[in-house]
Amino acid sequence: MKKLLNKTKLLPAGICIFMFSFSQMIHVNPAIPFFLILLYICFYRKFTKNKNTRLLSLSFLFLISFCLGYYLIKQGLSFYFIPIAIIPMLSVLLFNNLEVAYFLSLATSVSLASLSPEPFKAWFIFMTACACVILLVNKTRKRAQVIQAGVIAGIMQLAGLILLEHLWINHPQRYLIILINGLLSGIITLGILPFFEYILQTVTNISLLELADFNHPILQRMVLEAPGTYHHSLVVGNLSDSACQAVGANGLLARVGAYYHDIGKLQKPEYFIENQDIKKNVHDELTPTMSKLIIMNHIKEGLDLAKKYSLSPILWDFIQQHHGSSLVYYFYRRALEGKEEDQEVSEEGFRYPGPKPNTKEAAIVLLADSVEAATRSLKDPTPDTIEETVHKVINNKFIDGQLDECELTLKDIEKISSIFTKILSGIYHSRVSYA
Repeated sequence: MKKLLNKTKLLPAGICIFMFSFSQMIHVNPAIPFFLILLYICFYRKFTKNKNTRLLSLSFLFLISFCLGYYLIKQGLSFYFIPIAIIPMLSVLLFNNLEVAYFLSLATSVSLASLSPEPFKAWFIFMTACACVILLVNKTRKRAQVIQAGVIAGIMQLAGLILLEHLWINHPQRYLIILINGLLSGIITLGILPFFEYILQTVTNISLLELADFNHPILQRMVLEAPGTYHHSLVVGNLSDSACQAVGANGLLARVGAYYHDIGKLQKPEYFIENQDIKKNVHDELTPTMSKLIIMNHIKEGLDLAKKYSLSPILWDFIQQHHGSSLVYYFYRRALEGKEEDQEVSEEGFRYPGPKPNTKEAAIVLLADSVEAATRSLKDPTPDTIEETVHKVINNKFIDGQLDECELTLKDIEKISSIFTKILSGIYHSRVSYA
């Protein structure tokens, strides 16, 4: 049990549930639970980045739910009418974090229950629905699963009510209200989810799957205008997804980020090696300085396209960070070879502007992008040479400091390297000649 609690990081939540339950018995002020939640999250590790934005988002969700519940109760309606399951559904879908979802659900349940004539009964029914919904909606990728979670939440609320009343059936219309409450919670959540995604500038798994549709206009353009980049992005997406699953990151986010990370190459696809004619390289006619400007500019042009097609700002990070501040080594070396005696070639002038990846997903896409390109250029891609190339590329990125701002550990990097080697060996293995 201890290992399970440590794994899911729900031990603090369990302690707080006990504390809040006790405080509920003495009729606490409805605002106190929420402020205690905010105090905890202020020191919560995963909320250190963009903490102010996320705290504002949580406050916004809490305020809306509390005002809605307060209005219903003050109108003389029973707490059975409050669609409490909306809060955990939105929390899990928007923040993708179980602990935060539990804490926000707990704060909302305690605060609203304190307004009810039967506070403990209301709190118990609310938390039963919330705990059930959080587990069911976690990592969901289909809208039907949200509806299903709402129906099951309604059934769990009904079971909780019957249990509290010692199986005594009284006022049967309440049971119907609770069941409909759960179903409506799922439907309402799906309806308002795009609004919250827009307001909070985030993206859910459901929206990511829509972006992963190959019929998206940008991906369709890539197929026709930059086919080499398109297929490169698909392989990077597969590598990133598998690596993320191995280290506990969001594989779907990394996969979709990889699909769009090189969209800036659509502006000048012929200047990138994967889209060029084998017999001709347009960079042979350009100076190294001009070539590196064109290559590096695909970051800025990618951001412009992302804004033009209204892609989520979360995907902008993959476009900006998939090279970090790496050196454009090929053209830097060419510049060194062709420089005159009194000419100075600055390494900083041949580095991408950054920023470096600040999430696991963006860092993994950076590694997958570099590894796939290096492996594809091998003349004899045997399993041994692929493994050697993967280790070399990843070590160079690590030594160059490109992974300094993300949370990948050395153990994670080793797992990622192993996954990349296995997948790339399957893609680029030598084939028997049948001719």
